[in-house]
Amino acid sequence: QVQLVESGGGSVQTGGSLRLSCSTSGRTFSSYAMAWFRQAPGKEREFVAAVSWNSASTFYADSAEGRFAISRDNAEGTVYLQMNSLKPEDTGVYYCAAILEGSGSYYRPQFYNYWGQGTQVTVSS
Repeated sequence: QVQLVESGGGSVQTGGSLRLSCSTSGRTFSSYAMAWFRQAPGKEREFVAAVSWNSASTFYADSAEGRFAISRDNAEGTVYLQMNSLKPEDTGVYYCAAILEGSGSYYRPQFYNYWGQGTQVTVSS
């Protein structure tokens, strides 16, 4: 069992930065790849970024490439999302998710085993 708790959301203006954190519980954190998804009002949940269990590989949505950076600290059981140059279209609830390595596509939410409760990010123009 893995429990995920996000923090770090808030309200910023266009061009600002935020750093999201996802704290996990459970001894098997390093067995999971970790990802961030987001969901805007009235829209489907969409992939933002993912990191493999050993940080060897990272993956980004086109909208996040070059502006966001995902990282993890297996010793601390924490995954981060540094978001820079934020835009109003980045607004949404950001969710941390865990997927057992090798169990499916990082880009599809249906393959993820565990989810956090979400943290709100609001970017104003």
